[in-house]
Amino acid sequence: METRTEASGTAVRAPGPAAPPSPDGQDHYTISEVAAHTGLSAYTLRWYERIGLMPHIDRSHTGQRRYRNRDLNWLAFVGKLRLTGMPVADMVRYAELVREGEHTFPDRQELLEQTRRDVRARITELQDTLAVLDYKIDNYACARQASERP
Repeated sequence: METRTEASGTAVRAPGPAAPPSPDGQDHYTISEVAAHTGLSAYTLRWYERIGLMPHIDRSHTGQRRYRNRDLNWLAFVGKLRLTGMPVADMVRYAELVREGEHTFPDRQELLEQTRRDVRARITELQDTLAVLDYKIDNYACARQASERP
């Protein structure tokens, strides 16, 4: 967890990935609190809900969305899936499978295993790219040193 200091000089701990954003410890959060906590826009959160990436979000008596801690945990997981490069359609499919229940474990596992294979392939490509970059950077450093010699 990250610690920051407010103008008053009070140290405040920023919430971790699954920590609630509100200081009162309540298990309900507005869309703006969730947006601030996750770094996602309210528009993105509504889009996630519209495309089926989010489970049903409870509503208050005034119709405002009331996110729960379980929703924050799901959003943290979705953020990790996005970092893997998993296509949105596959993330939505995974969410559908979760909602269908435990009998979908094999299908969920296969989606995650495919994503892991894709990530490993991209890591290999990135390592090859880094090797080329290192070579080019070393060449420039050698050329600079040679040009600076009297």
